[in-house]
Amino acid sequence: MRNQELNLLVIFDAIMTERSITRAAKNLSLTQPAVSNALSRMRVAWKDELFVKDGRNIQPTLYAQNLWSQIKHPLEQLEEAIDSNSFDPATAKRTFRIATVDVIVQTVWPPLRKLIEQEAPGINIHAVPYTIFNAERMLHDAEVDMVVGASLTSGSVIRSQYLYTPCYICVMRPKHPLAKANLTLEEFADAEHLLISLSGDATGFSDNVLAQHGLSRRVAMTVNHFSAVPALLKETNLISIVPSTAVEKAIFSGELTVVEPPIQLSPNPVACYWHKRQERDQGLIWLRQHVNSMIKASSELHLRELKQHICKECA
Repeated sequence: MRNQELNLLVIFDAIMTERSITRAAKNLSLTQPAVSNALSRMRVAWKDELFVKDGRNIQPTLYAQNLWSQIKHPLEQLEEAIDSNSFDPATAKRTFRIATVDVIVQTVWPPLRKLIEQEAPGINIHAVPYTIFNAERMLHDAEVDMVVGASLTSGSVIRSQYLYTPCYICVMRPKHPLAKANLTLEEFADAEHLLISLSGDATGFSDNVLAQHGLSRRVAMTVNHFSAVPALLKETNLISIVPSTAVEKAIFSGELTVVEPPIQLSPNPVACYWHKRQERDQGLIWLRQHVNSMIKASSELHLRELKQHICKECA
């Protein structure tokens, strides 16, 4: 293979990974016109459009997708063969895209940014919207480097690392009529519920448990991010089953109260997921180690504080 063709493949790989000529140019330390000119040469040489505009991003053609599936792994092997330990956080210039929910962003982004400013000033971290329905596809299509969330199926090409199992609680405003001990199953089912639904589906795992008892509930309102929950519950008669980390500040400040739910909750564990093609990516390994340790430490601290708070309320 001629050097020119190999260079085009490297640029093509960067465009496929970033789905953006601008971001590809930045990661390759090239100008945007240089990458655009390279793309023009690819289109002539390979006789295909390769990419079409899709809003602010670009989407690959079927030819481009098939080509990438054939060259992605060999290119990674070449890079590893040259230098398997090439990632140096102090000098690296790279953008990582992480698909996750706002609770994780609120927990991890502040300490992660502090770490980056101290140890890896050239690293960018971009949060990407996450649902359980699009997470696996985003990893397969290299739209993200990592997913932090629940309910993603690990398989032959998706790797995972367990982080923690969230503690789901029933919360409402302190003067809510149901803010009492011994909330019954019927009272819980008759209440007006707030559901956090990242996908827009108005059914949660509480509905499955209620159905086993021949009951159903009214989901009176849904939101698609956790940060909206405290304000809604403080000002209304809605109640909600939520992971405790989503409302910890409101609980500890007394703005919301915790009630023992009358149903057995079995939430899915939260894990970190990545594609096997990046199994030996030293940069992603570095990022995963820090993100995972921050999440685990925060989760352990939160659970201790939550137990102490509930015990004080019960005393």
